Amino acid sequence: MNTQFEKGKFVFLDKPDNTITTAAHWGALNVTVENGRVTKSEGSLAKNHQNELQDVVADQLYSPVRVKYPMVRKGYLEGNPDTTLRGRDEWVRISWNKAFDLVANDIQRIREQYGSEAIFGGSYGWYSCGSLHASRTLLQRYLNVTGGFINTRGDYSTGAVQVIMPHVLGNIEVYAQQTSWHTIVESTELLVIWSSNPLNTLRIAWTSADPEGIDYLAKLKASGKRIICIDPVKSETCQFLEAEWLPINTGTDVALMLGIAHTLISENLHDNDFLAKYTVGFETFSDYVLGKTDNQPKTAKWASQICGIPADAIEALAHAFVANRTMLMSGWGLQRLQHGEQSHWALVTLAAMLGQIGLPGGGFGLNYRYSTDGLDLNSGVRMGIINAGKPNPAMPFFPVARIADALLKPNQPFEYNGQMLHYPNIKLVYWAGGNPFAHHPDTNYLVKAWQQPETVIVNECFWTPTARMADIVLPATTSYERNDVTVSGDYVVKNIIPMKQVVPPQFEAKNDYDIFAELAKRAGKEAEFTENKSEMDWLKEFYQIGFEAGQKAGTPLPTFEEFWAKNSVLAFKAEGENGNNFVRYQDYRADPITHKLATPSGKIEIFSETVAKMGYDDCKGHPTWFEHQEYSGKTTAAEPLALVTPHIKYRLHSQLAYSSLRQYYEVNGREPLLIHTQDAAERGITSGDIVRIFNKRGQVLAGAVVTEGIIQGTVALYEGGWYDPQDLGSDSPLCKNGNPNVLTRNEGSSKLGQGNAPNTTTVQVEKFEGEVSKVTVFEEPTY
Repeated sequence: MNTQFEKGKFVFLDKPDNTITTAAHWGALNVTVENGRVTKSEGSLAKNHQNELQDVVADQLYSPVRVKYPMVRKGYLEGNPDTTLRGRDEWVRISWNKAFDLVANDIQRIREQYGSEAIFGGSYGWYSCGSLHASRTLLQRYLNVTGGFINTRGDYSTGAVQVIMPHVLGNIEVYAQQTSWHTIVESTELLVIWSSNPLNTLRIAWTSADPEGIDYLAKLKASGKRIICIDPVKSETCQFLEAEWLPINTGTDVALMLGIAHTLISENLHDNDFLAKYTVGFETFSDYVLGKTDNQPKTAKWASQICGIPADAIEALAHAFVANRTMLMSGWGLQRLQHGEQSHWALVTLAAMLGQIGLPGGGFGLNYRYSTDGLDLNSGVRMGIINAGKPNPAMPFFPVARIADALLKPNQPFEYNGQMLHYPNIKLVYWAGGNPFAHHPDTNYLVKAWQQPETVIVNECFWTPTARMADIVLPATTSYERNDVTVSGDYVVKNIIPMKQVVPPQFEAKNDYDIFAELAKRAGKEAEFTENKSEMDWLKEFYQIGFEAGQKAGTPLPTFEEFWAKNSVLAFKAEGENGNNFVRYQDYRADPITHKLATPSGKIEIFSETVAKMGYDDCKGHPTWFEHQEYSGKTTAAEPLALVTPHIKYRLHSQLAYSSLRQYYEVNGREPLLIHTQDAAERGITSGDIVRIFNKRGQVLAGAVVTEGIIQGTVALYEGGWYDPQDLGSDSPLCKNGNPNVLTRNEGSSKLGQGNAPNTTTVQVEKFEGEVSKVTVFEEPTY
């Protein structure tokens, strides 16, 4: 690697000859092309840990499940109004001209008949990491310039916490730069990784991943610091760090936090000075913890009976937290459940009680998941990105995780963050990027919801479960079949990466920009959509924004022409010692008046008067333990096991689920189910067996992995598995591949956040004795 930084600020990284530089969510890539075909791909950045996601560019380009041509569902083409045929009808290949006519005419018809508020273009999902070819943004830009559309708020990742945190901290927090990894390695004495698995999630980023975050995990391991992982599953991170594993019953983290809080209060170990100066409402919370308001003290013994961790271990945690500089590093899974708002609110409150917020290595961190969050600051600059245009202010919205309810309950009221809103009456769904039939809870409920619109249109590279449930499918290019530009860095810009076209568009695929430009043209709005710019015009403009920012910041960049011709990663130099030592909330601690928080009080709100006045029965004015309708403490004879749905190492949600990376995890050709040794023995299950997981909502098949690495009473089925229904249209179709969301609950976390809540689910598991049907979702549908 070239280590001589040009002009002291940046360097072009060396790369193998005859490779093309591009990028994906899993990092900058060097791609080898021979005779017009990709033969190899590998990461561009130096790394000490293998990231297998970088090796499968060829799988993406040449997959048997590529959407090759514009396709339309036969019944839709023939005018059959039976929308229950979606997902099981025949497909008909059509020309692009015919496809454009169908899409443009139907969108015009819906607008004229029902208005733009009948068109849903939320299109949630992880689209390309490029600055221009962001499919959802391009879709929304097209819909905005042609009249507007129904959109959503929030996301599936942090739906509950990003609504509650503004009331507590004045910002959503989960997408903020965190105390640097360098500072944690240097100053933290006790690291608590709470329901998080950064060894897996640091492999990806919203833009493009950088391997340095994982390098810091290795430094932590070498440091010899005490590290505790609190999780129902002994994660890859826990194993890699050789950390202490505290297995916890699924859905009970708040009870554990309250048990720790009770120990701190009853032994007068909490930091009263910090609480008085930097927070409001602790007295109210303390009364609740001590049982003064409900006659139930939240003692360590009480917590132990719920969370499964011994009372003396809970008390020991409280003592250790106080005795050491402690960082509480949480994941997001512990808020993806019923009453999910309470998890992070309680964790922030616990950190405030320790009084270490704003100190090097102490406090809390809610976002150590992406590759550059917590990395050292540097001289990097950001570039421009395509925007969605000016939205129609008259268009209503709904929380993103309520899409199935919105489709099934048109015009009905719902509560959200202190507001009474109404669902729209959606007649047309246009999805570009994303795969709701992998990520939305209660798949069978979503199938019914998906039958309500008159038209469903999907732009896709692959025959995902969502594409198979559409009426019209337009074949989109992968990021390797077009030009773009991106950065590695969601929070710290480490590199600027040219995303050069590696091969021409395969089959009849078109990029989303060209698709929507043509549709805008047919609506008489082409100039508004394209601004008369080509692909390269946009890329030059985006780069120029970074170029000018660099000039102002004393970081001169090469011209776009020099950058593009170089065909390699432009890396920025670290800022030095000062860039290593960022501490979250250090400014607030130093001066809480000048740097007051954007809450009503200007302080951390342990009790929120705003939330209390909403009067919700499922989200009070302070962190509270609520018993969930389904969780590890409320199982039944019919559903005796809790279900948790962690991220797997070898894909990004449902992306790459079809690739050769399946070889690393599939069991008997389908998704793996982690089950505790004792739970498996009681059911006569051994590793490798095909098992049926089922409950009142549905049933799936999976391959058993019998392990001591999961708490007894809980099973784990990784999120992102593609939905592959057998007998779609029956009351309870069997998913042959093992999509966990067939089993999870379609309910809001609470009236406040309305986030998704898959991790409060109960199931039963049995060895499957019937005839095992072949998984077919990774095969091209017939036409």
